Amino acid sequence: MPSNKRPAALSVRGLQKAIGGRTIVEDITFDVCEGEVFGFLGPNGAGKTTTIRMIVGLIKPTNGQVQIGGFDLRQNFIEAMRCVGCIVENPELYKYMTGWQNLEHFANMLGDVTDERIEEVVRLVKLENRVHDKVRTYSLGMRQRLGIAQALLGRPKLLILDEPTNGLDPAGIRELREFIRKLAREEGLAVFVSSHLLSEVQMMCDRIAIIGNGKILRVATVEEIVQSEINRIEWTVEPRELAVRVIEEEVGDGRVDLLGVNKVVATLNQAQTAHVNERLIAAGVKLYSVQLQGQLEELFLEITGGDSIA
Repeated sequence: MPSNKRPAALSVRGLQKAIGGRTIVEDITFDVCEGEVFGFLGPNGAGKTTTIRMIVGLIKPTNGQVQIGGFDLRQNFIEAMRCVGCIVENPELYKYMTGWQNLEHFANMLGDVTDERIEEVVRLVKLENRVHDKVRTYSLGMRQRLGIAQALLGRPKLLILDEPTNGLDPAGIRELREFIRKLAREEGLAVFVSSHLLSEVQMMCDRIAIIGNGKILRVATVEEIVQSEINRIEWTVEPRELAVRVIEEEVGDGRVDLLGVNKVVATLNQAQTAHVNERLIAAGVKLYSVQLQGQLEELFLEITGGDSIA
């Protein structure tokens, strides 16, 4: 059951896909709840794309069940698909048409979308000032927002975004991240995000599933990861030489890394971190900042055995 007690917009149980006697995906089980952003991470060949294709009905599972908006994908395919909006990497748009014409074209295919709904999603993605311009004049970030508007026309309960920040500059990534969180928080939408950008997922998502070798290895909230007993800690200090001696005494055989001119990084549990901070201050070290560094990446590497991310 969903850990936060909200209804599940997407429920996946025991999903399996075998091709030619080879099992690609096995026993995939998780929920994506209304009003949450759910991250989906895995190394190359882990089964992310296969799982997504089964969820959106592009390939049939060998075994298992998918429910979207309460509808079973096999028994009520059309009803289930009406509950989904999906963008795989860059949205498919007609660049020679305006943003409005693109939305109008897609609305006509859906068959029951009014001009009022088009105006509503345009306001939602903040394209009011450019929606009547040709899409070829849009930035990549604007095209992503138009693609999301297109995916939202049918009032889905679940929005699936595959690598949504691909190609965006840092400002565009930040804007999209904030927009996705707003969709979940204010619109109550369940958002499923597949991405290889660990730091972005950490900032964007409420919960995360890590997949490796076709199996779910871990499902956890970002808070659980951040508050994990073992953390990668980064100190900004002066003088660094004295700080390193103090930290090395605490970590023993553990690795201590140096960054820049005044940063020290080591892996410690919470009790050790508190003790180190006290000793640094007592030793006369100026302690400018203490922060967690890359908790999600550490967990990912630990769980997947160091596999590269997709």
